[in-house]
Formats: sequence, C-alpha cells, structure tokens
Amino acid sequence: MISLSDAIRPRGVRLALIAAGLVAVGGYAAFGLKQPETATQPLPTIDKPSPTGKASPRANGSTLTAEQAQAALINQNDLGTPWTATRGAATWRDMLLKATTTAGDCQPLLEALYTDELLGGPARAAVGLDDDDTNAQLRYQIAARRPADVDKALAWLRTMPARCARFTASTETGITEDVQVSDAPLPKVGDARQGLRITLAATRGDGAHALLTLEVAAVRVGQDAFALTNGGLGDVPNNATQAAVQIGALRLGDIRKQGRAQV
Repeated sequence: MISLSDAIRPRGVRLALIAAGLVAVGGYAAFGLKQPETATQPLPTIDKPSPTGKASPRANGSTLTAEQAQAALINQNDLGTPWTATRGAATWRDMLLKATTTAGDCQPLLEALYTDELLGGPARAAVGLDDDDTNAQLRYQIAARRPADVDKALAWLRTMPARCARFTASTETGITEDVQVSDAPLPKVGDARQGLRITLAATRGDGAHALLTLEVAAVRVGQDAFALTNGGLGDVPNNATQAAVQIGALRLGDIRKQGRAQV
C-alpha cells in the first residue's frame, strides 16, 4: 500500500492516511470519490429566513438576526493559508455518509453527519471552506435552536463515544464501513461544548479501500450556538478544528454584545 499520488494531493503536506497503509493510490478512484473542486453541488453560505422569522428576532433575546448570524460566521482569513472559500461539496458525503447500521443508538449519529444537523435542525447561516493542502473540507454553521434544545443535543453527543465507540455500517452501494467514535479535544470556550472524532474505514466488495475522517464540534455561547464539521479523505487537521471553535466562540460573543448595545 502507498500514499496518495500528487494528482490527488496537488501541493503542500503529504499526510499518512492510516498507519497500516489502508488506502492505496487506486482506492479513491475506484470509489469514485472526487475532491471539492470537481464536485457539482455548492455548499450553501446562508439559509433563507423562516416564515416565522419576520417578528423581531431579538424580541426575546434568544435569536440572532439574519445579519448577525451572517456576521458571526468564520471565513478563510480566520484560518489562514491554505484555507479558501469552498469550490463545492465533496462527493464523499453521499458516497460514505449515507449509510445505515443495525446498532440502533448509532443510526441517528450517521443521519446527523449526513444531513449536517448536529444540533438537530437546519442552520441559520453556514459557510464552507476547503484546505487545498490536505483536501479537507470544513462546514461551519450558526444554529437556529433554543438554548435548551442545544443543551439536549450536546448531552446526546457526549454519549456517542461510549454508546457508539465502534460499529459497522453499510451503504446501498455495497460498501461496508468500520466506524469508530471518540472524543475530540476542544478549547474551553463558551458555556457548553462537545467534540467528536469519527473515522469510517470503508471497504467495497471488490476490495477497494478508503478512509474518511470527521472532526465535529458543537458549542453553546450564551443564548446562541454553532456547529462545525471538519472532514476529509484520510486525516484532517485538528488545529483547524481548534482554531475554528476558538474564533467562532469569540466572534459569536462579540456579535451578541454588539446587538445588545444597539437595542
């Protein structure tokens, strides 16, 4: 087994994708997995306001306005080189995350990863970023959930490393996945937080292999919350996850303070 070719990692860092050398040069091609710049579906940058959002969003002090939510997003300048605005959704989402498992407690986790709804609902605002050195893709979103609902989602996420430490899943295309879930370290920011690191070692019937790694985080900052997914084929940079959480919490707090000052 050998590492990815230069055609797959066009510049910069060459990371080992798994200690045992699971992923061969032909593995990703055999799976039909493509890098973000070749995908056809763009990641959304902001969701449309809900019909009920026409009432004053700050009336009860628990919801950001659409403008505040957009301003609270992180961007490529926050993370620095090599992060750039996304060129499209990576195809591994449909290929590897659209899976089912007989481990009943773990199916909701797979569904939350696939729909990108870690906090149990669609985002109020979201942005996608690509790391061209490692081919990772990061999606960051401002939640549209009440604090009590966010805390319930965080409590559920905290159970995943114990309840779903390791399980098997499969896709409709015949791919078998060995899924492992563990805690991911996060900076101590906000009022409540949880991070997970998920690896999916995928094997197809013809013996082709691929490895998908996801780091996810959800953080409540007072009345507001955000979530992120940092994923990629092989490994993903934990420092990007840490930086996004740190910057995101500070920015969300600043946006909330500015909003109160304007009332």
